[in-house]
Amino acid sequence: MSTEFYFPSRTSQRWLRVGLLAGDLDRFATRLEAQGYARQSAVSKLRLVRNLSRWLEHQGLGIEALDEPRIEAFLLTRGPRCVQRGDAVTTRQLLSHLRAVGRTPLAAPSPQNPDPFAPVEHRYERFLVNERGVSRATVKNYLPIIRAFLSECFAARDVALETITVRDVNQFITRQSRRLSRSSVKLFVTALRSFLRHLHQRGDIPVDLAGALVPVVSWRLSGIPKSLAGEQVEAVIRSCDPRTSAGRRDRAIVLLLARLGLRAGEVAAMTLDDLDWDAGVVTVSGKGPRREPLPLPCEVSEALVAYLRDGRPQCPTRHVFVRVHAPHVGFAGPVAIINVVQRALARADIDPPFRGAHLLRHSLATAMLRHGASLEEIGQILRHASPDTTWIYAKVNLEALRALAPAWPGGAS
Repeated sequence: MSTEFYFPSRTSQRWLRVGLLAGDLDRFATRLEAQGYARQSAVSKLRLVRNLSRWLEHQGLGIEALDEPRIEAFLLTRGPRCVQRGDAVTTRQLLSHLRAVGRTPLAAPSPQNPDPFAPVEHRYERFLVNERGVSRATVKNYLPIIRAFLSECFAARDVALETITVRDVNQFITRQSRRLSRSSVKLFVTALRSFLRHLHQRGDIPVDLAGALVPVVSWRLSGIPKSLAGEQVEAVIRSCDPRTSAGRRDRAIVLLLARLGLRAGEVAAMTLDDLDWDAGVVTVSGKGPRREPLPLPCEVSEALVAYLRDGRPQCPTRHVFVRVHAPHVGFAGPVAIINVVQRALARADIDPPFRGAHLLRHSLATAMLRHGASLEEIGQILRHASPDTTWIYAKVNLEALRALAPAWPGGAS
């Protein structure tokens, strides 16, 4: 896709191709087309790049000088009538494109304001991946916790890891517990224990502080899984309008959650290569390195086919589910899937206490139990690594539990 598609006349081509970036416009136009931008949006972006190219030439700057500060300086020169809502996004896209093809140097860290926590984070990340072999999802969960701790611990002083004390860590956990759920605080404690053991193994702290962290009291199996009734699950599915592209996509997502019990991250990570239509199987990338084949029910298969044939934009990504609006890229993570579920719940006028994607997974397990499935069968469908994880669903079978309850003293029923 060249710029002639957007600027077909010779006059418009001569107007467009000025300055240092004239030779880069065709490839940038191809990138915009691949990401699914509408014609008018692409035209607006190319006009902005043309103006940036002309500005660079007037400033006497080479293309190698183009970086974030130069981009900001260019945007500040544009009058209020010229500024459009997506200008900053367009310039970031252009800079990323130019760096990817080697036309401008990669971004260098600012020498005036170096990130004091970056080296510590990078070493810990390499430790998690190379030595512990944890998944990228775990790394993504742990690193923000570690940064928050370091930021609080060394907010007013230089980073000196050897000065970290048990008091520092426990005070941090105590403060976080005032705003987070119990399960989130447990994640904080787990991440910090891992980080402190890493520091001790490296010799950064003289004593292993991991064992001295305040434990988070959370009785195992103390809660009851939150779930929807069968008619509520069907209402959530029906709320996804199959007449629209977004509705077809959302319906396929909700059915994967409700009929197969997939996790949000598993749906977000699903690629076209995971679908085996001849065998009627989808391969799910579960926790860690696990990849497990699951049969595709007809209802789910039909929803996926409807979306892929008449709903999914043409784009280079191999992710099954992509953004409706440009840029057409795969979902960044499970949050996008959670948002799909929350919107479907709102459309169905259902307001449960818990509104995450796991709600449909719990609802599937609860429905299976009530229809006579064993805990072992539920564990196989949900792909639990340990049978202990499935035991919590025994608590939702109230009829079976009622038979085990002893009679109330005094004869009352």
